[in-house]
Amino acid sequence: MHPAAHRAPADALRSRPRLIATDLDGTLLHDDKSVSDRTVEALAAAEQAGVEVFFVTGRPARWMGVVSDHVHGHGLAICANGAAVVDLHRGRRIVQVRELAEHDARRVVHALREAAPGVTFAVERTGGFHYEPSYPPVHLDPSAVVAPVEKLLAESGTDDSGKPFTSRPVLKLLAQHPRLDPDAFLTLARLSAGRYAEITRSSPTALLEISGLGVSKASTLALCCAQRGISADEVVAFGDMPNDLEMLGWAGTSYAMANAHPDVLAATTHRTASNQDDGVAAVIERLLADGR
Repeated sequence: MHPAAHRAPADALRSRPRLIATDLDGTLLHDDKSVSDRTVEALAAAEQAGVEVFFVTGRPARWMGVVSDHVHGHGLAICANGAAVVDLHRGRRIVQVRELAEHDARRVVHALREAAPGVTFAVERTGGFHYEPSYPPVHLDPSAVVAPVEKLLAESGTDDSGKPFTSRPVLKLLAQHPRLDPDAFLTLARLSAGRYAEITRSSPTALLEISGLGVSKASTLALCCAQRGISADEVVAFGDMPNDLEMLGWAGTSYAMANAHPDVLAATTHRTASNQDDGVAAVIERLLADGR
């Protein structure tokens, strides 16, 4: 038998939702970044039943190939913690941008350099990923510009071929610290730079994800739902990390994965099985069965 979701109160499952919003890493995806057959079937069944599914993730558009074949209907996904809406049916094309202003990003850099010496930065633009020489070499783009963050956030700049890269909107600023505890780094960053930008985290390491003020998974999901005439009460959301907290708080019904961060477990009413045990699929199956 499939591992079952932890049973939620009956009233949480009384009616079928109109939209399911799910995080990817640590939530929908297995630890090896695969989508299980059971999850594929559950997502398809939800769409067939008239329930829209939105993937809502911190991932950039270029990392959405793992789920591109599993989005139906509208074909849209919310990426970069709400900074971009991406059409997975059209080659992961970005169709909406909610950018981080470069002057605000520079203010964050200055504040974090003072508060957390040793911090290094990377910049995610719509046209690619660029980083400082000392930024950890994980999933880095070989075509990226490598330079001090001040150059990466300059009003004008070109890559090695002479092509301007700073003309593209900034989706996220990333800040990494080699020694600080991840949650302590998040708290410190919010205290020192939170007036300039939204600051969150989804990595198990001390890696912060920084977006424009007011930009989050929740705010962009709310915009997408408003365009469809869908209210928060008609949304079921799933997540596991601090960057999911606003979305889970906004949705009418929210589920924390069994493997979720303690803050997520504390902030949500409902629980489901872990990502490894297909917790999202388990709840979708029950929602569809109870909503018949």
